[in-house]
This record gives sequence, C-alpha cells and structure tokens, in this order.
Amino acid sequence: MIEIINATEKDIDDLMSIRLEMLRIVNGMKEKDTFSETLIQCSRAYFLNGDQTTVLAKDKGKTVGCASISYISVMPTFDHPTGKRAHLMNVYTKKEYRRLGIAKKMADLLIQEAEKRGCTEISLDSTSLGRPLYKALGFEENTAAMVYELRKN
Repeated sequence: MIEIINATEKDIDDLMSIRLEMLRIVNGMKEKDTFSETLIQCSRAYFLNGDQTTVLAKDKGKTVGCASISYISVMPTFDHPTGKRAHLMNVYTKKEYRRLGIAKKMADLLIQEAEKRGCTEISLDSTSLGRPLYKALGFEENTAAMVYELRKN
C-alpha cells in the first residue's frame, strides 16, 4: 500500500534524493553527471524554508514519488482578486510505480491544499509524458504566458 505524506524537515534527505533523480531523468543526464552546488544548496534551502508544500509517496518506508506546489503572491487582478497563485512542480514517480495513480493522488492533494490557501490559479510546466495526467486533472493549455530567461547559474 502506497502512503502519501506531507514532507517535513526530517524528510529532507529522501526529498533531495528523489528530486535529483527526477531532474537527472527529465534533463537526460547520465548517472555520472553532477549537479551544481548552487542547485543543491538552493533546493535544500527552499524545501526547508520556502513557501511550499511537498508530498512524498512511500512504499514500506521507501520514497517512490514526490510532488511540490509553490505559493506565489502577485498583485491582485480582476480574475485573481487575492493575488494568490500556485505553481505545481516536481511531480515524479519512480518508473516501476508509474500508472498506479500515485502522481494523480499527489497532485490532487496539492491542488486541495492550494484551494485551502485561497489560491485562484495553479500553473505548471510539463513534459510530454506528464501532459495526459494534467489534462485529466483539469489543467488546460494556455498561450497567455511568455517567459524571459535571465542568467542561469
């Protein structure tokens, strides 16, 4: 039986391990490739101190999945009068646990948490593999956003 838990400070090592595994796969990295110390330190600090909720999927204590949602406050608008928004990210399940509804359950829990916090919109970036899940959850493609990439570290 897979258990979904809210990650806490005591889960930081498991959380960092599965996040780096996900980043390695999503970015087509090899096992020997390394991450920058900045990425590792900033990720760790964000999970410990950032305005976010992260859940972990556990199978008999082994971490097999993760998902995070970050909370963002922007200037209120007509469509979003509170200015509270969220960004869903890092939805990942180990290969041998996919297609069991784990990612959907994790995302559902985070969507509910964003609603409790008064968020009026959830955005996300998706791989092609993740799009069917997000569409099934009710996410819609959007052409309104544009991105300006600043310096990468």
